[in-house]
Amino acid sequence: MTPYATDSKYGPNIRAYIAYLLLELRLSHRKVQEHIATVFGVTVLKSMVNDIKRAMAKKYEPTYHAILKQILAGPVVHVDETKGVVYGGGHYVWIFANLTSVAYVYSASREASKLNEVLSGFRGVLVSDFYTAYDSLPCPHQKCLIHLMRDINEDLLKHPFNEELTFVAQRFGTLLRGIVETIDRHGLKKFYLQKHKRSAQQFISEVASLECSTEVGSALKKRIDKNKDKLFTFLDHDGVPWNNNNAEHAVRAFTRLRNGMATSTPKGTTDYCILLSLQQTLRYRGIDFLEFLRSGRTEM
Repeated sequence: MTPYATDSKYGPNIRAYIAYLLLELRLSHRKVQEHIATVFGVTVLKSMVNDIKRAMAKKYEPTYHAILKQILAGPVVHVDETKGVVYGGGHYVWIFANLTSVAYVYSASREASKLNEVLSGFRGVLVSDFYTAYDSLPCPHQKCLIHLMRDINEDLLKHPFNEELTFVAQRFGTLLRGIVETIDRHGLKKFYLQKHKRSAQQFISEVASLECSTEVGSALKKRIDKNKDKLFTFLDHDGVPWNNNNAEHAVRAFTRLRNGMATSTPKGTTDYCILLSLQQTLRYRGIDFLEFLRSGRTEM
């Protein structure tokens, strides 16, 4: 019995095309209904668009779990989170990614329980921003240095004459430029990156010994000291990035979809998570989403 057996009026090609319109072109249910009627002269009720989305999510749920399993089996996981669109608010979507795959996971809240559930047993390097929920995970951490650099620059714009901020910004900028030059020349190879460990430790020590008399300077010093063991983990590993750009790109894919969605339900958001995980992973791997759907395959 196939997921389509309850309604054979719409065949696999039209179902694949509707999923393509929803995920790839990010059309609303009403726009999908209008498009199908205009292009094919076929009437599809908005409720049936939702039913088809649900059936497609059910079909590809095993594929979705396989994608998530592949991500968690790797040496590096990028993670981020963003708000969902469930009625009443307070709901979130967690994003887990590597260089070839993305998985979106619905959660009723931003608390760490879902994060711990998904990442249970993961012992690779977790690349993330500075949200404290990530710190509860018992694995090596790499904090996104672009986040740190951006926050330092924003503080400097607000306090351009703060000597404490200027001191930290100049030393952090010098250190990071040297590291990025090495990465540009040799890639993310610890053999070449480890030469920066002494400079990184010196930066940490200089910040720790800094006498701060301003609130913003003290806050930055405290933040760096708190995360000192998570700022330069990538220097000791092959293939671990110093930023979380991969997850942030995946977040933007969801926010673009979210902006065109009406208020959803937990089940509806989960269906979107399944299908978007498939669509984004196929894009990462250079495989056409519509052609994959039309092929009937469920394995990549």
